[in-house]
Amino acid sequence: MTTVPRPAPYRGSVTQTDTGDSRGPERRMTARAFGNVRQDLFDDAFAYRPLKPLAAGHPIVRRLPEGRIRELAVWTPHGLIVAAAVLVMFVARLETGFGSGLFAFLPVIPVLFTLVRPVGAWWLALAASGITAFFGNRYEGFPWTPSAFFGYLAVLTIVALRSRLSIGLSMWLGTAVYAMVVPAVLSGNDDATAFQMLFLSALVLLAVAVFHVRRDAKEEVAAQQTVTAVERGRRTLLEERTTIARELHDVVAHHMSVVAIQAEAAPYRVENPPPELEQAFATIRENAVIALAELRRVLGVVRAADYEAPDAPQPTLAELDGLLANVREAGLAVDKTVTGSVRTLSQGVELSAYRIVQEALSNALRHAPGSSASVEISYVLGGLGLRIVNTPPRGLVKPSPGSGHGLTGMRERVTMLNGELTAEPLQDGGYEVAAFIPVPAAERDADKHADKPGNKPGERHGEKS
Repeated sequence: MTTVPRPAPYRGSVTQTDTGDSRGPERRMTARAFGNVRQDLFDDAFAYRPLKPLAAGHPIVRRLPEGRIRELAVWTPHGLIVAAAVLVMFVARLETGFGSGLFAFLPVIPVLFTLVRPVGAWWLALAASGITAFFGNRYEGFPWTPSAFFGYLAVLTIVALRSRLSIGLSMWLGTAVYAMVVPAVLSGNDDATAFQMLFLSALVLLAVAVFHVRRDAKEEVAAQQTVTAVERGRRTLLEERTTIARELHDVVAHHMSVVAIQAEAAPYRVENPPPELEQAFATIRENAVIALAELRRVLGVVRAADYEAPDAPQPTLAELDGLLANVREAGLAVDKTVTGSVRTLSQGVELSAYRIVQEALSNALRHAPGSSASVEISYVLGGLGLRIVNTPPRGLVKPSPGSGHGLTGMRERVTMLNGELTAEPLQDGGYEVAAFIPVPAAERDADKHADKPGNKPGERHGEKS
């Protein structure tokens, strides 16, 4: 006889979720709600929560004239609570007469206690009503004497205003239980002020609930308006950037395209052009095509909804020889000198250094035609040094007028990297651009580690090209 093995008993639960809680969503929601109430009413009942003054932009403060009145108006909530305490004290004096029945003045303390510990004040109000009912009550109504009745109602209202609606509802339920238990224990009957208290407190909590709902609705509307204003500002900015990009494309791209086409067609309009002329027009066309590609990339960033880094790789100092060759073909004699330990720096430093050299040589081409230039790159321990010097202009070609935006861009790049830049004319009529870009300590430590035995050392030389 073959024994069929029993399947393993199912130990899961049909309501088990990924969090391991086997309770249904309704029970979990109820548990969270009552857990918060337990935290507020019992664990943190006497937590220090001082009542803050009104903000300067509050409608009550804003509508008052400037001066002493407005300075005092921020304490309006505190004044109302003190006024409620005075009212309870007045009722206690009418109830007991002058100087007698000190227990009747106990309800005043919880009202003032709401200024600093609101939930704890509710517990004190319950205790004060029981004490006054047991020791100083001369009325048939239990468990609240007149002073305790008004004091407890004031405390319930203030705490409900300063807390969540769930806290107010829990306090009302606690009041109902208290109103049913205390009369039976102290007076042996249930003919007491419980109905009046529960009815009035329910009306108060209903009004407080309406106040909370309106306040939350106003805050939500204000938040939505803020988000809408931010989105409107972003949309306006994007439209302006799109307009700028369109204007740049229509003006600059059109003329650069015309330059590229004319440079390509120019050698065919001359019979047997010399090779130097063909090479010059080829260089012009190549530069125009590169400028168009850079312009399209920049316009793509400007048109984007947010400033993200372009996908295309950015130039680095490793590509500086190509830039110098391009400048030499344009007619500027330039030499490069590298000193120190050549190493790869961060992308921001490499790109900024490349752009500074590019802009300085472009300025030499425009403003000092016929001159020569030298580029010095120094890899030092603290960072990267750059020095670009061009001689005075020579020849009959007039310098191009400049607007100074190139120097501004170089300064912005160096300042962004916490570096220094100087650009000034020399005594012989030339021009010098010098910059120092500091390197973060992490990169310097990596460079030291690379020069240790067993690692590939950095190249230290003073090469010229």
